[in-house]
Amino acid sequence: MFDPSSLDLNTLLAQAQAMQSQLEQAQADLANRTVQGSSGGGLVEATLTGTGELVGLKISPEACDPTDTETLADLIVAAVRDANHQAMALAQATMPPIPELGL
Repeated sequence: MFDPSSLDLNTLLAQAQAMQSQLEQAQADLANRTVQGSSGGGLVEATLTGTGELVGLKISPEACDPTDTETLADLIVAAVRDANHQAMALAQATMPPIPELGL
């Protein structure tokens, strides 16, 4: 059974503050890093920050067919999706692990 008197609140508070500091540092790091995703064999490239903000989009002239804008739209969505997966993987690798509280 859980005994509340067994908790050291000062230690728990210190751990929470340390974790908050680590999370803030990881978020700042992610905001300053970028990842790229592409589609169509590199015809479209999307650049996102580690926090998922779209900051760049390159479209090769070969991808621009005025009679087929649907394909271009699909390539853009695929490139952004690919970059988003890269950003999520970077975030997962960057974020500190959540420690066990031992409750």
